[in-house]
Amino acid sequence: MEVNENQISENNIKEIKLLKEIRSLKLQTVVENLGLEVVHQSSDYHDITLTSADVNRPGLQLTGYLVEFPYKRLQIIGAVEYTYLTSLDSKLQYERFRGILSYDIPACIFSYNADINQDILDLADYYDKTLLRSPAKTTKLISDISDELEYQLAPRSNVHGELLEVFGLGVLIIGKSSIGKSETALDLVNRGHRLVADDMVDIVAIDNKITGASPDNIRHYMEIRGLGIVNVRRLYGTGSVKKSTEIDLVIELEQWKEDYEYDRLGIDDHYIKLLDVAVPHIVLPVRAGRNLALIVEVAAKNQREKNFGYNAARYMTNNIFHKELVKPEDDFI
Repeated sequence: MEVNENQISENNIKEIKLLKEIRSLKLQTVVENLGLEVVHQSSDYHDITLTSADVNRPGLQLTGYLVEFPYKRLQIIGAVEYTYLTSLDSKLQYERFRGILSYDIPACIFSYNADINQDILDLADYYDKTLLRSPAKTTKLISDISDELEYQLAPRSNVHGELLEVFGLGVLIIGKSSIGKSETALDLVNRGHRLVADDMVDIVAIDNKITGASPDNIRHYMEIRGLGIVNVRRLYGTGSVKKSTEIDLVIELEQWKEDYEYDRLGIDDHYIKLLDVAVPHIVLPVRAGRNLALIVEVAAKNQREKNFGYNAARYMTNNIFHKELVKPEDDFI
């Protein structure tokens, strides 16, 4: 769920300081992942790195207008650009494409398996530029490249905790060591919910949303103190695990403080920032006798209701203090 940060009070938001991973992406990786054809390979092909998830269709540049040319992006020659280019006489084609290749572009990609004439190949050889080709339609090609770049270059980090899918919501359980995170997660799996990650959660921020997954080498495994390592997938079946999920709710477990006044109504929403993205946040005090798995289930269901615009605490207090009773049919979304 995307949170409108304009509606969040500074008093209701907490931030976890995480070490962001600085990302760059090899052009060769994009070529391999998307199955692009290398028509002409520059001498520095294996060293070319991409730092922007944006691409450019050089329509204006093919008309000769090179002011503010975003040359650091991948250049996509789609059907429209190719049709315009081939409508020009050979001399003008050469000049216009020379203008583009004279800049330090990472690569130029042609869609629809377009024929690349010898003049363009000679220019690529002269300016030492990489030319790529794809059979995909232009819009599909741009979508695939943008998705790949956005994911690979997105801010990412990792956080200690348990990540599960509970009633369709991604729930991240955090807290100090030995607070009971793994035991709560195991109880939730036993209740039919799905484990995504135990102990270490890799997180990535894309489109103002946080997605979490398990590192490959510990996926499906869980550590239970006194018991050791268990493989959740083998014990509970393939339906008990999931590779990744969007994080919709963060539940923080902490030791019960006798002299602390805990929130008993839940009128105000609280948030926590992960990689500068605000996510709904709940603090659950832990003490003997509390069924944490049950409370996490109720918290997930309640958050889902809030996502649909229904806050039970606000409805109840409105009924009590303002005497404006909510009709039963209005009490359901």
